[in-house]
Amino acid sequence: MTKSLKAPLIGISTYGRNGVTAFSLAATYVDAVRAAGGIPVLLPPGEPNPAEVLERIDGLILSGGGDIDPSAYQGSSHPSIYNIDSERDEFELTLARLCLEKDVPFLGICRGMEVAIVACGGTLVTHVPDEYGMQVQHRLVPAPGHIYPAKHPVKIMSSSRLGGIVGKSEIEVVSWHHQSVRNLAPGWRVVAESVGDYVIEAVEHQHCSFAIAVQWHPELSPEDISHQRIFQALVKAAGTRKVVLIQDAIA
Repeated sequence: MTKSLKAPLIGISTYGRNGVTAFSLAATYVDAVRAAGGIPVLLPPGEPNPAEVLERIDGLILSGGGDIDPSAYQGSSHPSIYNIDSERDEFELTLARLCLEKDVPFLGICRGMEVAIVACGGTLVTHVPDEYGMQVQHRLVPAPGHIYPAKHPVKIMSSSRLGGIVGKSEIEVVSWHHQSVRNLAPGWRVVAESVGDYVIEAVEHQHCSFAIAVQWHPELSPEDISHQRIFQALVKAAGTRKVVLIQDAIA
């Protein structure tokens, strides 16, 4: 039974290739998982057998980053679309589908939320300002050498799983996106919207033990326990699944 007490392994998808020299990921994702009691494992795109990857980890985070190719959701091109990476798209879309199929605890962050919805057949708003205006700043334009994430309030359904985790019906979030969910995929429901323009900010899967995705970046609020509880909940769910699998194997 000693194995059941080990910290769960949380896979985190990385950004795509930086030329041909490197894969990378913001350290804040790693820090958030460690602070929540999990062991982070970085998952670069291009792995030929995603199903085997999921067999080795206890939970998954799909991280933020560039845009999904619009062809994946019957979208259209737009001047604001950036950093399309077919290798990353293929890897993460497959991981998302397998997570839901195998009920692996899952957290999507920003792009990761969009990947989860597209993987299940949903669609995206190509550029939020075109359809929602600029009443709420979801992404600020970076100055040379600096990135200034936007901040805005989000309203969370108190009856949702996310609401129970966060412990508040409204929180301020760090935001860095220009796309959002348009049409939900089957099985998902909206559980949070931005205050002011009602952009979809979080979704939950209704038939999985733990599948939550947020459009904001909770890893960029390490000082706020409301955001860190999201990572704690993921790690707890991953640990519970690990114990159950071990017990089933022993039985």
